Amino acid sequence: MTRYIFITGGVVSSLGKGLASAALGALLQARGFKVRLRKLDPYLNVDPGTMSPYEHGEVFVTDDGAETDLDLGHYERFTGRPASKDDNITTGRIYLDIITKERRGDYLGATIQVIPHVTNAIKDFVLKGNDGIDFVLVEIGGTVGDIEGLPFFEAIRQIKNDLPRGACIYTHLTLLPFIPSAGELKTKPTQHSVAELRSIGIQPDILLCRSDRAIPKEERRKLALFCNVRETAVIEARDVGSIYDVPVAYHEQGFDAEVLAAFGITDAPEPNLSRWKKISQTIHNPEGEVTIAIVGKYTGLKDAYKSLTEALTHGGIANGVKVKLDWIESEIFEQDDPTPHLEHVHGILVPGGFGQRGAEGKIKAVTFARERKVPYFGICFGMQMAVIEGARSLAGIKDANSSEFGPAKEPVVGLMTEWMKGNELEQRAQGGDLGGTMRLGAYQATLKRGSKISQIYDTTSISERHRHRYEVNMSYRERLEDKGMVFCGTSPDGLLPETIEYQDHPWFIGVQYHPELKSRPFEPHPLFSSFIAAAVEQSRLF
Repeated sequence: MTRYIFITGGVVSSLGKGLASAALGALLQARGFKVRLRKLDPYLNVDPGTMSPYEHGEVFVTDDGAETDLDLGHYERFTGRPASKDDNITTGRIYLDIITKERRGDYLGATIQVIPHVTNAIKDFVLKGNDGIDFVLVEIGGTVGDIEGLPFFEAIRQIKNDLPRGACIYTHLTLLPFIPSAGELKTKPTQHSVAELRSIGIQPDILLCRSDRAIPKEERRKLALFCNVRETAVIEARDVGSIYDVPVAYHEQGFDAEVLAAFGITDAPEPNLSRWKKISQTIHNPEGEVTIAIVGKYTGLKDAYKSLTEALTHGGIANGVKVKLDWIESEIFEQDDPTPHLEHVHGILVPGGFGQRGAEGKIKAVTFARERKVPYFGICFGMQMAVIEGARSLAGIKDANSSEFGPAKEPVVGLMTEWMKGNELEQRAQGGDLGGTMRLGAYQATLKRGSKISQIYDTTSISERHRHRYEVNMSYRERLEDKGMVFCGTSPDGLLPETIEYQDHPWFIGVQYHPELKSRPFEPHPLFSSFIAAAVEQSRLF
């Protein structure tokens, strides 16, 4: 029997429901169970693809081309199970599907209502495709009390009645704030949050309480009494030094044991957490430190680069070093000399992005890395800026630019109009819809034998996830390669550029795809492992 665990949040947002869900999934997996994680997002966007990173944070892309919530990245990193388009849904997607059916006449003249049509659609999404799965963990975005979340809470309330007894539990994540003047943790916000949840028919089975210190026994007793849960079901979720400490910390607090007890499971094996303990040991006892400059345009919100920062951490784990990140807003370089900002770093990374703002600053960062022989990693937009920099500085194409920024005399980077997806031709046009129209998901690439990047991958055939609308114009390839920039990776048909590198540089690689999306703490992506290894070598020159 498949069992369902619903994770809700209260008091404030951004408490870490995604991490809690991922960590619980990892713990159940470590006990030998098969798990699946899903995210329900109440906002009206069809997906986060058109949202500003400052609104939503990172857009996580799956192999099958879905643009999803960043929490799916946590799910993949903690469990190793690839997510798909069937693991994230929004209110917008649900309403779009329902209205499309209504326009076709599928409802045979019925009045379309939130209950039962919207709630049934949510239930269908949660329950489908779970054959062979022991536990399905479903995170509901936002906090209890949000008006847009009500249909989701109603749907998960109904699911418990629809399923057999003992097939569903609710976990509620809340905050216990510490009031310095009173010198104590306050339980009242959690009591109010649970009261709100109970008012819509959901009684939590487990309370996961975020705090910055230990929860005294009296506060645990009070929470259990007023929130109608067992005292053992009040789980302390204290702040930890690294997100990869969370599974072990939750296990020590009895979270996974309490979940199993709520389902009446008493014979589950103890979890094997040795690899999690090894990861924590490596993170907290590094053998050295390197500094990586991230020259981006959304540096004011670190969640915009969540998978990227985690992949760099994984590269540090692979090399046994701590990776210190120096966040630099690229617009600064459009006014200032980049040297004072970059001369102390051991590696420079220019990540993905959209639009002209800060582009010239990124190009200056590329120039610094190329001329000073500092390890450089350009991802998506970062590769495109590296190609424009090479065209201007080395190939003498002074007007080299991207048509993304407007009409260009020398469109070294231009709009993609068509490409192959499997055996089908995908086509796009200027002025079309923005949502879901990029080159999205996993695509094969062929690497040049003997190139640095093929040596890093130890293969000439790779599959990586993409998210871009513009590409490097291959008609400039010969002129650029004459100046030392080698196009070492292309699509299998040779039409689309995938990677570039300078062979006379210690480590200078640009990729059109997003390798950070496939990096895991136990399987660091080879490009990030190699990049951090190059940064370690650079640090020895200082």
